[in-house]
Amino acid sequence: MPLPDRFHPAVSAALSAIDAAALRHVFFVACGGSLSIMHPAKFMLDQRGALPSDVYNAAEFVARAPKRLGPGTLVVLCSMTGTTKETTAAAKFAREKGAVTIGLTVEPGSPLGTAVDHPVKFEAPYTTGVPIDARDSNYSIIYQIVMGLVAATGGEDLTEPLIDSLYNLQTAIDRAQETYAPLWDRYAEHFAKQDVIYTMASGASYGAAYSFAICVLMEMQWINSQAIHSNEFFHGPFEVLDETRCFVLMKGLDSTRALDERAETFLHRFGKAENVLVLDAAKLDLAGIDPRFQGNVVPLIFFDTLWRFIYKVAGFRQQVMLEGRRYMKKLTDY
Repeated sequence: MPLPDRFHPAVSAALSAIDAAALRHVFFVACGGSLSIMHPAKFMLDQRGALPSDVYNAAEFVARAPKRLGPGTLVVLCSMTGTTKETTAAAKFAREKGAVTIGLTVEPGSPLGTAVDHPVKFEAPYTTGVPIDARDSNYSIIYQIVMGLVAATGGEDLTEPLIDSLYNLQTAIDRAQETYAPLWDRYAEHFAKQDVIYTMASGASYGAAYSFAICVLMEMQWINSQAIHSNEFFHGPFEVLDETRCFVLMKGLDSTRALDERAETFLHRFGKAENVLVLDAAKLDLAGIDPRFQGNVVPLIFFDTLWRFIYKVAGFRQQVMLEGRRYMKKLTDY
């Protein structure tokens, strides 16, 4: 099936090489921040296509060794630098089992890039410090893979409106920075004083909450955190809520928005407004984004705009963002 000319050429090549008629399962596999994009990818595939899928941490993927892994399965992996050893091992394991592998990385010649059948290059500002267009991000790439698969396996072909939306995404992110700027000014200094900040979301946005908790608050600012699903909040975690606890709630636009609204109501009922930072996607100007994909692109907007917030927080804490690590990229024997 032909894909739009503006699709990433490596994505088009990979999908063209896959026997879509024989495909029966998709695995999304990664670690850390790269794992976070797999959750919205699965969410999109669940809602738009009929292919079953799973999301796995790379090391557990190998340790668990799903019996359905083999011919007729596709494994989509991601590692920004391509050097994550667990993800590279997962790629090799999947190929040994007969699966087809696609690997997303900024460096196709990296260990992951050379371990997969189809390496796909994306851009990331965190490696070069140079701003990128969101259409070149890992989110954009994996969404192209998902919607290409949907179209190739008998689902509705929405590849053209998807690529139109992705080409308009950076402008929407730039507008979001202006929309959320007053929140950063209001909350940054107060949140900088906290030892614990919880994140919360559901649906397509849960991965963004997960990544912000473990890769930003914990890894870069040494602030204790936990990503809480907006409905799981009511099955235990809400017992920590009082007038001192701080939360970042990502209130999305997809079919799970009601879960976030319920959580927001409870947070304001028993918490304090100054401790509850709510990013409401309904306040964003998403002109140029097809309504069918607005809920899907919102998590990228959330995560991208939150970088500006966390840099303000880091300034108050006097902790350099990308250098504030004890172990990450400092140790090799773990």
